Amino acid sequence: MNDAGALLSARALVKTYTLDRTAIEVIKHVDLAIHPGEVVAIVGASGTGKSTLLNLLGTLDTPTSGEVVFEGKDLFAGDERGRALFRNRHLGFVFQFNQLLPEFTALENAAMPLLMRGEGRATKKAAALLEQVGLGSRQRHRPGELSGGEQQRVAIARAMVGGPKLILADEPTGNLDTRTGDAVFDLLVDLTVRAGTALLIVTHNEALSARCGRVLHMVDGLLYPAGTQPSEATAQTR
Repeated sequence: MNDAGALLSARALVKTYTLDRTAIEVIKHVDLAIHPGEVVAIVGASGTGKSTLLNLLGTLDTPTSGEVVFEGKDLFAGDERGRALFRNRHLGFVFQFNQLLPEFTALENAAMPLLMRGEGRATKKAAALLEQVGLGSRQRHRPGELSGGEQQRVAIARAMVGGPKLILADEPTGNLDTRTGDAVFDLLVDLTVRAGTALLIVTHNEALSARCGRVLHMVDGLLYPAGTQPSEATAQTR
């Protein structure tokens, strides 16, 4: 793995869970480098470890061993408070189930990362992003008043509003019909490319992943370059 100049790197990353006294290794010594502005897809079936890997890279979960390094800094060398500040300042998240707060409007949801910082122009910036995602007229609507595609557009605006360096997207179209999912996917890629933001997407949809700049396949907790089979390729693990 060449991680020179990488924005974020995983080094020998391992995640093991214990079930009924049996250790289950979900992520197996994964190495991965994401460079500034890069659009990367990780493709794999359910249960292969994609979401677990994304949670580790986003510091939402703690690795059993290995490092996650962002701009040269080991993210797990500090405490959870420091990681929470890091997530708010440098990362954006888009999930399959958008995790919007139902009692807040689209505008308030989109502004939430900046509101948590106490930034005075939070709603102005959120309103501008909602315009970009085609929801300028829906800012005062709550999530329950929006379609699934509109909810994901709010989630994308929320992910982008703080000016993150990296967006992590976990099956961002998995809860949408094909046509809506295609539109949401294209919007997410377009916004990140125009902003110069790196984007890492995990998905089971190979057709969508083909629109990304680099594609990796995850099989049983290991990463392989696109176009290779586990029996043929050297996994990106060591």
